[in-house]
Amino acid sequence: MGSLSNTTSLSTSCCNGVCVMSSTWRDAQNLSFLNFISRFLNESSFRLNILPIAPDFIFIFGGLSVAFMFVTNWDVIDKESVFKKAEKVKEQFASFYVVITLPSKEQNDSFIRFYFKYGGPTFVPVRDFEMGFEKIVKIAHSRGVCKRQDVLAKLKAEKEKSVQAMEIYQQVVTSIPGVDSHDANVLYQTIGSIEAIAKSSKEYILETTDLSPTTAETITRFFRDPKFYLGPKIG
Repeated sequence: MGSLSNTTSLSTSCCNGVCVMSSTWRDAQNLSFLNFISRFLNESSFRLNILPIAPDFIFIFGGLSVAFMFVTNWDVIDKESVFKKAEKVKEQFASFYVVITLPSKEQNDSFIRFYFKYGGPTFVPVRDFEMGFEKIVKIAHSRGVCKRQDVLAKLKAEKEKSVQAMEIYQQVVTSIPGVDSHDANVLYQTIGSIEAIAKSSKEYILETTDLSPTTAETITRFFRDPKFYLGPKIG
C-alpha cells in the first residue's frame, strides 16, 4: 500500500477549498491511485489535508462541507458494514454521498441486492477509481458553487432591503420642514433610527450633530406637536 504524508500541502496559485482525506482510507489504497488523487486535487486547486476522520473525504468549499465515503473494494469488503457506516456518517453530515466502484456486472448486481436490503444515503456507482474520485470532486465543487451563489443572492437581497429602508428613512425625515437629505444623513449616522430621533431632545440633537438650533427645534416639535406631525406629507 502507498502513502501520502499527513501534512501534505499542494502548492496552488488559487485555492478553491480544502479536501480532507481519512488517514485510514489512505492507508488502504495503492500509491499510484494516491498520486493520481494528489495531481487531480492540485489541478482542481484544492488543498489536501490528511486526518483521522469518520468519512473517507470531507470537501470544504464555498462555505459548505460535503462528506464522502469512497468504496474501492466492493468485491472483498464486508457489504453490511458499508451500509452501517454510511448510515452513521449520514447522521453527522447534511451533505453526504457514497461513491462506489463497480467495474463488473456481477459487482453491480451484488450492490443492487444489498442496496434494496439496507437502503441508505445517495450512492454514486462508477466504473473505476479515477472516475470515482473525479465524480467526488465535481459533486463537491458543484455543491459549493450552489452554496456560494445562494449566499451571494441573500447578500444582494439584504443590500436591496437596506437600500429600500434607507429610502423610506430619507422620505420620512426629509418630510420634516427645513430638513434636507444632508440633515437626514447626519441624523442617521449620529442618532440612528426614526424612533431614536423622535425620543431625542433638542439639546441632545445639538450635542451630537452639526444641525442648527432652529432645525433641532423643528425636529423635536415635529415628533411632539400634532400641528407638525399631522401636517407634512411623505411623497
